[in-house]
Amino acid sequence: MHAPKTPSATRTEKDSLGPKEVPSDAYYGVQAARARENFPVSGLPLPPELVRAYALVKLACAEANQKLGTVEEAKAQAIERACQEVADGKFAQEFIVDVFQAGAGTSTNMNVNEVVANRALELMGHPKGDYAFLSPNDHVNRGQSTNDTFPTALNVSILFAFQEVERSVLHLVTSLESKAKELADAPKAGRTHLKDAMPVTLGSEFQAYASALRRVLESLPRVREDLSEVALGGSAVGSGINTVPGFRALAVSRLAERSGLPLRVAKDPFETMQSRRAASEASSWLRSLAVELTRIANDLRLLSSGPATGFDEVRLPEVQPGSSIMPGKVNPSMAECLNQVCFHVIGSDLATSLASQAGQLEINVMMPLMAYEVLFSSRILAHFLPAFATRCVDGITAHRERMEHYLLSSHALATVLTPKLGYLKVAEVIKKSAASGINARDYLVREGLLTEPEVEELLGKAALVKMARPVA
Repeated sequence: MHAPKTPSATRTEKDSLGPKEVPSDAYYGVQAARARENFPVSGLPLPPELVRAYALVKLACAEANQKLGTVEEAKAQAIERACQEVADGKFAQEFIVDVFQAGAGTSTNMNVNEVVANRALELMGHPKGDYAFLSPNDHVNRGQSTNDTFPTALNVSILFAFQEVERSVLHLVTSLESKAKELADAPKAGRTHLKDAMPVTLGSEFQAYASALRRVLESLPRVREDLSEVALGGSAVGSGINTVPGFRALAVSRLAERSGLPLRVAKDPFETMQSRRAASEASSWLRSLAVELTRIANDLRLLSSGPATGFDEVRLPEVQPGSSIMPGKVNPSMAECLNQVCFHVIGSDLATSLASQAGQLEINVMMPLMAYEVLFSSRILAHFLPAFATRCVDGITAHRERMEHYLLSSHALATVLTPKLGYLKVAEVIKKSAASGINARDYLVREGLLTEPEVEELLGKAALVKMARPVA
């Protein structure tokens, strides 16, 4: 008797360059395999948000092709089912193309086409690689090009990612606003130019942080509006070559329904092929957010510096030891991490800007880089901001004694005396009190310029809190 035949470890697939062996159990195909060999750059897989968006693009196109009769019903339905499985996160290991790859994202598009085609073949009882029956190009990619599907998937993936970013920013804003209310009655020395300035409350500083982030969020709808206009249906250059009448509108409509996003057909399909302005603006929005966040992180590190040799006006939660050699040292670790996240986002925006301006004539071939940079920046912000809110902001406490000491020692308080004593007289008081080594309050009483009740009325705690609040 002959031993049973063992299945081959590979299957032979063929593209326009010729035949190539592919692992027999792989859902990816020949073109993805070539791309993996050609671009061994980072080892980073395609962003999952992009894969999900691309699967929904293919699903919408399959539904449009089925309705328009350009792909037969049974094959279209198998493609649709395979697309939904990919969108649901199945077969993630089959997306093997590096984030740094050939221009425009052709390798990404074909990786998706091949996985969908081979899964659809499997669903229809055919072996993987039986492209004569159901083809990645002729069926899954029917009426499409990388040139319209990649920018569409790019926009959709960013819109998905920004949902998570917005939720995370709002989480942080809520924490900052809660902390602002908690510390509303904590007056402290304000600082301008890092020099003593008029009083504020610690609560007003935290409220200002929250307000700054809310202002950034107020600009988000405009970014989303631009991202919602997609290139799908434009095919190779925008003209819709190899599509049938009605495909563009139907595919975009189905994609809007499947994604839950308010997508619309491009006003000028040629412009949406050439320009990646919307994605670049999305990156710029992330940069603006990162600039505000890193400023907040810097302030918290400064306010918590010390304790013996710094401001030490606030105490951040102690989340981990700060030194391998200095026992008891604790660092502002969460704020330091936020700085690093923000620095990466700001740098990514430069890379995205360079990629956006590098478009030539009918297509921008730098889209894979843009996808990686914007989506990675979105992901690290979305992941870390809730942790920063919970493990840093929520646990911040005020060192009220230190704040009071600085505040009462600040000669900037003498500003409130100007209406009573005059600018030049107050300037003289500041200089003489500094030379005498006592604060301005005590100097005023000692020199008989003001009585103790007058000083309390002008510079007491109630007056300081009132002074730190905005004038109506």
